[in-house]
Amino acid sequence: MKLYEVCNYEAMRKLLAFSLLLSLTLLLSDQVCGQEFSDLWGREGEKWKPEGRLPDFSYAGYHFGEEALPTVKAVCDVTQFGARGDGKTDCTQAFLKAIEVTDKGAIMIPAGRYLVSDIIWIKKPGIVLRGAGEGKTVIYFTRELEDVRPNMGATTEGRPTSNYSWSGGFIWVVGTYQEKTIAPIISENKRGSRQLTLAKATKLKKGQEVMVEVRDDGKNSLLSHLYSEDPGSTKRITKAIKTRMVSRIESVEGKALTLERPLRFDIRKTWQPVLKSINPTVTEVGIEDLTIEFPVKPYLGHFTERGMNGIAMTKVANCWVKNVRISNSDSGVYLSGAFCTVDGLVIDSQRKAYKGTTGHHGIFLGMDNLVRNFDIRTHFIHDLGFGYLSNGNVYKNGKGINLSLDHHKKAPYENLFTNLDAGEGSEIWRCGGGRDLGKHCGARGTFWNIRTGQSVIWPPVRFGPDSMNLVGLKIEGKSIKNLKGKWLETIPPEQLKPADLHAAQLERRLKRKSGK
Repeated sequence: MKLYEVCNYEAMRKLLAFSLLLSLTLLLSDQVCGQEFSDLWGREGEKWKPEGRLPDFSYAGYHFGEEALPTVKAVCDVTQFGARGDGKTDCTQAFLKAIEVTDKGAIMIPAGRYLVSDIIWIKKPGIVLRGAGEGKTVIYFTRELEDVRPNMGATTEGRPTSNYSWSGGFIWVVGTYQEKTIAPIISENKRGSRQLTLAKATKLKKGQEVMVEVRDDGKNSLLSHLYSEDPGSTKRITKAIKTRMVSRIESVEGKALTLERPLRFDIRKTWQPVLKSINPTVTEVGIEDLTIEFPVKPYLGHFTERGMNGIAMTKVANCWVKNVRISNSDSGVYLSGAFCTVDGLVIDSQRKAYKGTTGHHGIFLGMDNLVRNFDIRTHFIHDLGFGYLSNGNVYKNGKGINLSLDHHKKAPYENLFTNLDAGEGSEIWRCGGGRDLGKHCGARGTFWNIRTGQSVIWPPVRFGPDSMNLVGLKIEGKSIKNLKGKWLETIPPEQLKPADLHAAQLERRLKRKSGK
């Protein structure tokens, strides 16, 4: 054998050995680095399918999660209208007047303690209430909602109680969606599809936001669908439900329509599917850099609440709460709007607890909202929750002392908890809702990377259907990977990658949108 042949052979041998070593290193890199990836997602989303059991949560939050929360230009100051941050003067009318005369922009609230005795209403777009910082600007609400706007009602079991036990806030942002039917949908489509056929050609445009709505057929077949055909007892749901989702249009040609995002539910003709336009009257409202505080009163227990509630946002879109602390409340934030973001919320309490809790609801969400970087420093009956038919919401990058992940029945479906420190973990599956209103959690509720001080178990049968996804919890037992049954991946939370599923989904979607 010639010398150059020997040299080439030796070089090839070394190259082959290096290639094998590199392949083995890549194969074992997950274990070497202490990382594990879910079979529902993979390393970078390569295992994800739009029709699969793992929903796409990337559209949650302000402007579909695609824009940072804005810094709005300041235009006035509440002290110009008579407010005094001296802890003595009632400033209610000064706040209301400032909002009334401001067309658009941030209303500054300088450092100080401002007494307010009535609801601060915001019913128009573009208004921002901005303090000098959490703990520096304090709005102290001196009364309860039931005192200033009486609204008594009853629970689903008939117990008399204030309706503010589960709704309303002293800073209350209210709008309407101004929905109008564009055309009936005549195609039948499966969840995960993006295609629709309308009954008539329309003047819709690419990029336009539209709403897809379906209504039950009187036999609760839609309701059952939203529970993956395992709803539990629903005999007290006698009124036909309807659910909807909002998407931009990717393309339109005649009667054929392609949505930007995959359908969250099937489209069936028996559910009277329609396409609607949506034009929210209240958008771009922000509450930021301040503390909301209530009197320190002993908490008397479930359904005794009279409305020491912080913030409510009702039928609004693309609004936000940023760097706000809420102290001593019955409930913190009721966000029944859509595509809103809560960032940097702290909730604490000095109230005397009742059976370990100091209030009713910490945070309660509607559709496609995002709550991130929160700290619940007290314990509510329901710390983080979803209401009837809530969907597409995300709680992430937050912590609490003993979080309850509340689903309040009547099919809250396809919601996500990800990258949470749930504290003790003894009440993680604690939920509310009346009898015979379905299971607590609907289809494909997803629990991803949730850390607890103690091991938890798979939720009880009454909690939700087998289509729920549990990935990266401190949980007893072995993994169960049944695409048509239970899905439990017992990956240690500290090893699960990505830790934040929402961020990974959003990053992947935006990269694909930009063509990278």
